[in-house]
Amino acid sequence: MRAVGTVLFLVVVATAVAASARRLRVPAPSLLVLVGLTVALVPGTPELHVPPQAIALVVLPPLLYASAEEMSPRDLRLVWRPVTVLAFGLVLASAAAAAAVAAALTPLPGPMAFVLGAVLASTDPVAVTALGRRLSLPGRVQALVQAESLFNDATSLVLFKVAVGVAVAASAVHWPAAGGQFLLLAGGGTAVGAAVAGLVALVRRRTEDPVLEAVTALVTPYAAYVLGESAHTSGVTAVVVAGVLLGRSAHRLTDARIRLQVHAVYAVVVFVLESVVFGIVGLELPALVRDLPAGTSGWPAQALLLAVVLVGTRVLWVLPLSAVVRPARGQPSWRTAAVVSWAGTRGVMPLAAALSIPLTADDGSALPGRALVLVLTTAVVVLTLVVQGLTLAPVVRRSGLALEPEHTAQEESAARDALTRAALGHLDRLSGLEALPEAVLARTQRGLAARLERDSDDPAAAALEAAYRDLRRDLIAVQGAELRRMYEGHEISDTTRRRLQHDLDREEAALGDR
Repeated sequence: MRAVGTVLFLVVVATAVAASARRLRVPAPSLLVLVGLTVALVPGTPELHVPPQAIALVVLPPLLYASAEEMSPRDLRLVWRPVTVLAFGLVLASAAAAAAVAAALTPLPGPMAFVLGAVLASTDPVAVTALGRRLSLPGRVQALVQAESLFNDATSLVLFKVAVGVAVAASAVHWPAAGGQFLLLAGGGTAVGAAVAGLVALVRRRTEDPVLEAVTALVTPYAAYVLGESAHTSGVTAVVVAGVLLGRSAHRLTDARIRLQVHAVYAVVVFVLESVVFGIVGLELPALVRDLPAGTSGWPAQALLLAVVLVGTRVLWVLPLSAVVRPARGQPSWRTAAVVSWAGTRGVMPLAAALSIPLTADDGSALPGRALVLVLTTAVVVLTLVVQGLTLAPVVRRSGLALEPEHTAQEESAARDALTRAALGHLDRLSGLEALPEAVLARTQRGLAARLERDSDDPAAAALEAAYRDLRRDLIAVQGAELRRMYEGHEISDTTRRRLQHDLDREEAALGDR
């Protein structure tokens, strides 16, 4: 009952925090972490211990799936090379740097320092997507940050499993076996995710009930995760692959009415889960600190140094790659590197991994340093979410990479004009063919300035109304095709595409059922 009350409290607090974050123009996750930390420091607040299985199974799949669905396939194709380099090379370099610092400056034994490095090696897609959702970054820069955070899980996960195996069994690292394990995790997770996406696509094409469609959308990430883990592959990779594939084909699987309802349902689910999970990050840190053994009082400075080393390592890797994602306006490459580096926050994923570290070694003894690893991981997560999260918007503004509101408005206005011209051109062709009554064509060309009176007793009026609705649906389909052509031709951004597609869906849904 106490856990349920805590969750409800976090949701209520998150609603107020989200409203404040919009007014202050700061990321809501950063404020949620600070609020959770403040509440945990209030005397009398009960300690919160969340089972790692609860975060890994209940919270992560839908949040990862929502982030993957927002990934632009077009932009992903443009940045797959630097994403591959970062998802492999940067994760390995970050793990090595963090492990070296931990072994030199903390009382952690070597194997547990390796575990800490593996835990902190990757950025978090949930945090990165939540922090960057309101930033007006160029498409390639946003795609690079989001895609890298989505696809570096397989590398960090295999490193973590190898590190935990070494710490628990006190054995040597067998890198050929680790390479095979990585192929199994990444390749197997990709195959499972693709299979789930194919099956769900078949189901959604045959579903016309909005309730069943919403249930299918909610179940999909859990099915991908559970099947991936059951097959001893990466469940997170399966969720990400399924989300990317289904997000790319969403407009072909369902009609506008169902898409709008599913979008609304998922927006609520994501808001609730993000609110709970980022609040938990702040609530857990004081309790973990109280459980630390003697001789670990220097953890704040150690966590700060680890965060600095992780950011510095990221800068050294991103700087040579920044020219690949340089915006069309040609700003100096260091500005892109600064934004991409500063956007690489840690979040829920490292915390879930740290919580899953076994309590004991193979011989039954307590695993040394586990409590310190948990504290350092949580502290680094809090530091990156708060410091990087609250300062990311100013960094973006100073870099000159942010798209001005006027630019976005002009792009959207030009795209709307293009869609209107496509619809009018289709109407002109229909008018030349004399395929529809002149009254229907004239009404549509006036842009719905006047609506025909509905009269159930007048068969002619009813026929005209039905013809009008069919024509409007036909025009919306033409506009949708033109919108996809403009997007694939790099004439508009993914943000503009999503906004205009949402408007077309609303127009189509307003026409009612056929």
